[in-house]
Amino acid sequence: MTDSRIATAQLGEDGPEVGVQGLGCMGMSFAYGPADTDASRATLERALELGVTLYDTADAYGAGENERFLAPFFKAHREEVVIATKFALAIPPDEPTRRVIRNDAPYIRQAVEASLKRLDVDVIDLYYMHRRDVNVPIEDTVGVMAELVREGKVKQLGLSEVTAEELRAAHAVHPVAAVQSEWSLFSRDIEARVVPAARELGVTLVPYSPLGRGFLTGAFVNAEQDLTAGDFRRQQPRFTGDNAAANAALLEPVRAVAEAHGATPGQIALAWVHAQAAVHALPVVPIPGTRKPARVEENTAATRIELTREELALLDPIASKVAGDRYADMTFTSAGRE
Repeated sequence: MTDSRIATAQLGEDGPEVGVQGLGCMGMSFAYGPADTDASRATLERALELGVTLYDTADAYGAGENERFLAPFFKAHREEVVIATKFALAIPPDEPTRRVIRNDAPYIRQAVEASLKRLDVDVIDLYYMHRRDVNVPIEDTVGVMAELVREGKVKQLGLSEVTAEELRAAHAVHPVAAVQSEWSLFSRDIEARVVPAARELGVTLVPYSPLGRGFLTGAFVNAEQDLTAGDFRRQQPRFTGDNAAANAALLEPVRAVAEAHGATPGQIALAWVHAQAAVHALPVVPIPGTRKPARVEENTAATRIELTREELALLDPIASKVAGDRYADMTFTSAGRE
């Protein structure tokens, strides 16, 4: 596996250059079953060696534990990394397993101070609204976020799972550097409206789950049968029951293209996401998550795979055939509100 550093892309119109692939850190503390702490630390270091500079977390990942886990790494490499975290998924004190969406000003201010403390930093490079509370005008939410920029607590603003209309309304209040949404061979709903709006406004797309939460790599076939009891993917409609079997059958073209390139299916899935930067004419910085150094090497190598027009055409129909929604409740996504 080559040690070549990955290329870079700009984060928003006025933001820093970051590695064209970031790292989703959620699974190191949350959602995907037990993690090996030493392996996760080694993964962070290896990613940086390979040119990965955008590290993505959120206050909701492990109720703050993910931010705490990442803090020593960030402190050791503060000038080399771009820290992205999020607010909006509040945890009721009497219901620790529940998440409540909050976009109100008092909560945002409470959340940013808590994240700054857990991360042990003076400023957050990219601060996302994790999910949209439709009962709070997005102009009000972004207005508070803009105040955080002026106060020096945040450098750039991001939004996650917003509609094109919400993005435009937010951007009119303060420039939005990045929009984070699910985007993969299995999830392409944002291409209809969100991606064109981002291109128009100079916003970078940051696809999460570009590997379909591991399903596109072949890491599992049926979440209920193959994954541990605490794994979040067991709750997602695409990965269970008849849907899982139907969707597994859709991976044959991915395997065929992988064989032609001497690559893995996961690398082809990532190469497809990276190819969308040229297809849609905007910066695209996916954040695949992993907890293993070897996997981050594999993922970053995918940035150097160029898919032909014929291969893209072969992969293009997959999304339209996927069975099941991304989440059991899609109202918290852009697709559920467009």
